[in-house]
Amino acid sequence: MTAAAARADGSAPELLDALAADRATGALTTHSGIFYLAAGHVVHVESAHSPALGDLLTRSGALAPAGWWEAVERAGARQRVGRQLVDSGRLTAGALELAHLGALFDAAYFALAHDGTALRFRPGVAHWLGAVRPVTVATVLRESYRRRALLDRIWPDAAVDTAPLARTPDADPAVLPPRRGRALALVDGGRTAAQIASALAHRTFHTLVELRRLAADGLVAPAPPAPAPPVHPVPGAGRADWDEPDTALLRRLLDALEAL
Repeated sequence: MTAAAARADGSAPELLDALAADRATGALTTHSGIFYLAAGHVVHVESAHSPALGDLLTRSGALAPAGWWEAVERAGARQRVGRQLVDSGRLTAGALELAHLGALFDAAYFALAHDGTALRFRPGVAHWLGAVRPVTVATVLRESYRRRALLDRIWPDAAVDTAPLARTPDADPAVLPPRRGRALALVDGGRTAAQIASALAHRTFHTLVELRRLAADGLVAPAPPAPAPPVHPVPGAGRADWDEPDTALLRRLLDALEAL
């Protein structure tokens, strides 16, 4: 195990830099995502706050769902799903690389969000997609910082990125630019930015830009937490008195036990 892999503290950017210097291979888990590295390069990133590559490809119509799952079934165990998609003719190498890089940078933004604390590194772990276009750690970090700075200039509340969003009463999708209007039309008090991006088959970052602009215009905001369900008192709860027992029933039970 490398020295970087043995560390359990420090921020995710610090540990990613150390893993890159060690040319490490494995999976680094943070509070919001997982980085997969091969020989010190980032080959894939996952986050629950960003649509997965398969969702982006199938929802956009670039790939039929059956074709995606066939590739996963045929090549997932060998970590060659990306290669299977290209070799089978379902996607060109360029189309796969473009979609993969978009999904990687989107997920990396969320995986480095919040306090950026690294939780665990598992040496040798590989993602089932396989390497499509490895990216240097420095490039991933630089792009994540650039995105964060841009979004904060639009609207400085990062809660818009992950919380369920609600419209304000005067929000009207019909009077907005088309892309912003389509994003607003899907704001319903329950969907998050990632769910809106997935429904639109758009990359998450592009959707975040539109949602932060909507927030800056006062048209959307994080939805208030759902009220707690009412607690109905149980009749007689907490009372210390007991109903009188059925003495005849108790006597019959005692007689039966004595007979046994």
